[in-house]
Amino acid sequence: MAKKESTETKKKTNDFNLAKFVGETKEELNKVVWPSRQQLFSESAAVILMVILVATTISLVDKLFAWGSGIVFG
Repeated sequence: MAKKESTETKKKTNDFNLAKFVGETKEELNKVVWPSRQQLFSESAAVILMVILVATTISLVDKLFAWGSGIVFG
């Protein structure tokens, strides 16, 4: 009998309630602290600059290794 009850309990917990999900999602989104426009632009600019810096560094290191391997193996 205990197995039947646990199976029924599992079925009840696995049911998906769309209305409850949407309500809980709205609740959580109301808790989010959204950035200001100025903060959004400044942080986006910082991320873009860091991506450019890292891509440039990787490119330069790749060219250095390509040049070095050309000297050694070329």
